[in-house]
Amino acid sequence: MTPQESPLLIRSDDERGVTTLTLNRPAAFNALSEDLLTALQCELDELSKNQKVRVVVLAAAGKAFCAGHDLREMRAAPSMDYYQKLFAQCGQMMMSIQKLQVPVIAKVQGIATAAGCQLVAQCDLAVASSDSKFAVSGVNLGLFCATPSVALSRNLSRKAAFEMLVTGDFLSAQEALSQGLINKIAEPTELDATVEALVAKILTKPPVALAMGKELFYMQLETGIEKAYEYAAQTMACNMMDSSALEGVQAFIDKRKPNW
Repeated sequence: MTPQESPLLIRSDDERGVTTLTLNRPAAFNALSEDLLTALQCELDELSKNQKVRVVVLAAAGKAFCAGHDLREMRAAPSMDYYQKLFAQCGQMMMSIQKLQVPVIAKVQGIATAAGCQLVAQCDLAVASSDSKFAVSGVNLGLFCATPSVALSRNLSRKAAFEMLVTGDFLSAQEALSQGLINKIAEPTELDATVEALVAKILTKPPVALAMGKELFYMQLETGIEKAYEYAAQTMACNMMDSSALEGVQAFIDKRKPNW
């Protein structure tokens, strides 16, 4: 990297254990180039080993959150082998978000399209600016957004997700909220504060409970209901044996705040 170049991904950490990863290709609407996917993967791999991390915020520089894959890069040297590797790389990065033991919050402004919309859907939580817009618009280019459909169909209802996929139409922030793609809407000037309020709530909860809960949440979604209850019961039993849960229950009995 030359002195004139900026990093594709900016990481910042605070003393509370909150890590912010900021996509930093504003001139390209933060499109997911191979190098940016690699940078994200490296940071997620490192965070998975860091016991001090409590919350991860995925943000973006500039006017857009993420415009999806870098189409110029994709078109430069087309081959089946290249495309298979690219989409496998993207899928691995998306799954790394889910596998992190801490909540991951997407902080969205502007557009989030195609794999950018997938990125929002893949995060555990999402807060969006009131002027943000969401679409899986590959179909407009003759390319059905197959990989984004995986995360999208696990957030929206089937018919709502399929309509987005076959029309390429944008959802407004309000529509994204009502259909379950995002959790909260904030005015642009209040976006940081709204994310911070959500982060602050999460930080008051015991890390062990959140880690166990996140793992179970996604595991049970992918299985039948009988097996889901088995996983859930085992998770609750293990969680209950943790000192933070025992203290929390005792505090409730004693009508006091837990001493975590």
